[in-house]
Amino acid sequence: MIIDDVTITVSAGNGGDGIVRFNKTKMSLGPTGGNGGNGGSVFLKGVSDLTALKQFRFKKDLKANNGQTGQNQLHDGANADDLTLLVPVGTIARNLDTGGSFEITQIGQTELIAKGGRGGKGNFLFRSATNTTPLQAGKGKPGENFSMRLELKMIADVGFIGLPNVGKSSLLNELTRASAKVANYPFTTLEPNLGVYYELILADIPGLIEGASAGKGLGIKFLRHVERTKVLFHLVSAESEDPVKDYKTVRTELEMYNPLLLDKTEYVFLSKTDTAPPEKIKDIKKDFKKIKKEILEISIIDPSAMEGVKKILNEIIKEKKAPLKTI
Repeated sequence: MIIDDVTITVSAGNGGDGIVRFNKTKMSLGPTGGNGGNGGSVFLKGVSDLTALKQFRFKKDLKANNGQTGQNQLHDGANADDLTLLVPVGTIARNLDTGGSFEITQIGQTELIAKGGRGGKGNFLFRSATNTTPLQAGKGKPGENFSMRLELKMIADVGFIGLPNVGKSSLLNELTRASAKVANYPFTTLEPNLGVYYELILADIPGLIEGASAGKGLGIKFLRHVERTKVLFHLVSAESEDPVKDYKTVRTELEMYNPLLLDKTEYVFLSKTDTAPPEKIKDIKKDFKKIKKEILEISIIDPSAMEGVKKILNEIIKEKKAPLKTI
């Protein structure tokens, strides 16, 4: 299961208190209270595991340890270990208390989200020429405490989009050996399914319906994932009574959510062609030609059709590997 939106509370550790102590040895009298240790800070670190937010499904209060209290004989309390929370690359972290935000875009990227409190001073540091026996010590400072919203906007090379039941999950399974659930009813896919085709990450985005951009059905939750894919494979079913209308419905929802989505590279596929007579397929292709869209026939039981899809994916791999042009 992919958890893609979660709110947690993070608390950095408090600093340890300094202490009041004195050396009782003759000729070595004086303050010897050590400083408190610093509290642990809380960090976010990017990882490739897109299911990493699952750890916060039930555990939503995360706290780093406190620094230790100062010790006698000028021994400072130990600093607490920092707490590092692993999140998927593509996660946007929003501080709900300050309004600040940042994005984890690389594996290994580490960001501080709550700073640990400083340890208090022991009485040794309060000594002076006029105060040779200080009886005061500093209290440790509290660590920062924030509510954070972690929102995964999945980064995939190719996203499969379309209305429910157009064959997106079946295509993903065929190309990547994924185990996406397949069934003939709306919203079989309730969360994005992922697969890997050589060096490409493919994502089966749950079916979009009319009104999705306003929250209907699965709503904008999954339109966010479309936003982060680089190339779109738009599937329409040969079983549909009006494939062109289906195509336009999805495109309208993309535009209403974010007009820039229409600028993404898009390939349009007519799926389930094995279920429709040749005459219907010919008419559908003519209808798409009228709106100046080329549509490619595919069927997961037709090896030649699947080779056409793989050829497109292989070209995307080449483009991905191509060196950047320098001016």
